[in-house]
Amino acid sequence: MKRLLCLFALLTLTVCAFATPLKRSEIRADHIYSKILGEDVSVNVYLPAGYDQDAVKKYPVVYLLHGLYGVFTDWADKGRMKEPVDEMIASGEAAPMIIIMPNAGDPDVHHKWNGYLNMPGRPYEDFFFKELIPTFESRYLIVGNKQHRAIMGLSMGGGGSTLYSQRHPDMFSSCYAMSAWLDQPDPKPADPDDKLYIVRKSMHDNSPIQFVINADDKTLDALRTVKWFFDCGDDDFLLDQSLQIYQEMRNRKVKAELRIRDGWHCWEYWHTALRQSIPFASRNFGAAE
Repeated sequence: MKRLLCLFALLTLTVCAFATPLKRSEIRADHIYSKILGEDVSVNVYLPAGYDQDAVKKYPVVYLLHGLYGVFTDWADKGRMKEPVDEMIASGEAAPMIIIMPNAGDPDVHHKWNGYLNMPGRPYEDFFFKELIPTFESRYLIVGNKQHRAIMGLSMGGGGSTLYSQRHPDMFSSCYAMSAWLDQPDPKPADPDDKLYIVRKSMHDNSPIQFVINADDKTLDALRTVKWFFDCGDDDFLLDQSLQIYQEMRNRKVKAELRIRDGWHCWEYWHTALRQSIPFASRNFGAAE
């Protein structure tokens, strides 16, 4: 019996010694030079375990957007996104995927640009769709179609995700908006060089809530091709906006999910939101190619 156990242990060690170890997940710092913006844009890229092990395999992609006052490293550093995503992929709760986290802001909101929309002097939305998406979906092993592309974000990034999906419903299978900034009372005129005033004015002029209210039948049909999810804390100062867009979508017969959980506008809330948002995106991906 002891000889059999020793033989089994030896065979196991031999197999393990010759097996190819699975490459661990990583968050890779990358960048893209934008001709549209005239600047370098930093990007974090989450690559799942085993990425590049089989150079033929391609992955679905999630675009994960940060909030106002934030930068591209926030989801990795403050949101601690790697651990829960690793766990959900390993457990089968989510499919292996690539996650793109681009920069769209700076903590100095009065003097530096913030925001995902086109604004005077900074056409970020044009950059996102004409440069960022095509460049990164060719640079990495990404399927690159609507059925395998999702978008999500927090606060300003939640509003950006929602508006991007409204304006480009042919691009995304799902949209998950966390504590989303979806509207802005008309800001009082300010110093035209005040970047915070400009981004607030852009949200007032491009409200995703008003987009739903004003949508015609053709636009509503296109919105119905996207899976929508709004997630906001019960103590969040933006809660009413998530409630309003959800009600407007119900009124227009655009199916959406809404969750109001215990919490407020903070990283603890957004970290836990990943446990719902990543599986949600995964469930709405098509079969991997």
